[in-house]
Amino acid sequence: MSSKAELKDLIEEFQSWLNEAEEKELNDATAMSLATVGEDGYPSVRMVLLKDVSEEGFVFYTNFESRKGEELLGSKKAALCFHWKSLRRSVRIRGDVDVVTDEEADAYFASRARDSRIGAWASQQSRPMEGRFSLEAAVAKYAAKYAIGDVPRPEYWSGFRIKPVEIEFWKDKPFRLHERRRYSLQNDRWSQEILYP
Repeated sequence: MSSKAELKDLIEEFQSWLNEAEEKELNDATAMSLATVGEDGYPSVRMVLLKDVSEEGFVFYTNFESRKGEELLGSKKAALCFHWKSLRRSVRIRGDVDVVTDEEADAYFASRARDSRIGAWASQQSRPMEGRFSLEAAVAKYAAKYAIGDVPRPEYWSGFRIKPVEIEFWKDKPFRLHERRRYSLQNDRWSQEILYP
């Protein structure tokens, strides 16, 4: 059995759950697992931090030359999972991937701590490192280079927006008879299904 839904309402419900999690979770209520698939067909999953959410999608930032960056640029598809243990709730999302605008990336990059901006220049994210000294030397190099003035955003550092095509809300219930509601986008319309736990 399915019924109609509106993306606006789904994002509002997600935001309500996130707001509760920000009050109750000990650390990083915005932490989400991000799943991608490489050219070899194997999935990869890692934790990233949500930086923005709207009807346009779920946004986070990273290095385009990292494994996740390359896989997102290659497949243009991804999945997310939020798990808020204190609330006994989770939200899963599958969707298409877009790169944020340069203006959005510049604005977010400028809002980061100066040391984090230096770190974006210094870290060759996901690539093998000879030793910790290599990273520390790169940090010193870019700290000296940008000792005066602004630290610009590297071209290889930006954000991704996951535009949902499926959102599932999961809520813990007694005796493992959990509540699961899946919303799917088909032909520009959202429909709801209630799933067995």
